[in-house]
Amino acid sequence: MTAILRPLESSDRAAWEPLWEAYQRFYEVVIPPETTDLTWARFHDPDEPMHALGAFDEDGRLVGIVHAIFHRSCWLPQWTCYLQDLYVDNSQRGLGTGAALIEAVADLARANGAGRLYWMTHETNATARRLYDRIAERSGFIQYRKAL
Repeated sequence: MTAILRPLESSDRAAWEPLWEAYQRFYEVVIPPETTDLTWARFHDPDEPMHALGAFDEDGRLVGIVHAIFHRSCWLPQWTCYLQDLYVDNSQRGLGTGAALIEAVADLARANGAGRLYWMTHETNATARRLYDRIAERSGFIQYRKAL
């Protein structure tokens, strides 16, 4: 994997947004523009526990994104890091970009004193699950949601 990994900067918004939209299409969700604006602002607010990293190819094109959120846990004394979103452009799949982005979040989590990194994917996302099964262990937990 020859991509350059780094935190996304405010000036990366135009490159980030198409990947963010492709991620939403993949999961068949529509996130309102106001929420996208708020999310982008939170990534760049030092008081927010949210982070966005990007993978850039040798031409400087953004080809992968990952979003992480730090939070407290009742099960650990340290911070916990939730990898909420991971998306890699189709042209980069199978080249190690996704694994590199996950490892970059793991490095960020370690640097911030987190005791755990976790993430979820849809049960039908077989391609991602093959990667995740190689680099992490499944918790066995099933997620439930209740709209509020």
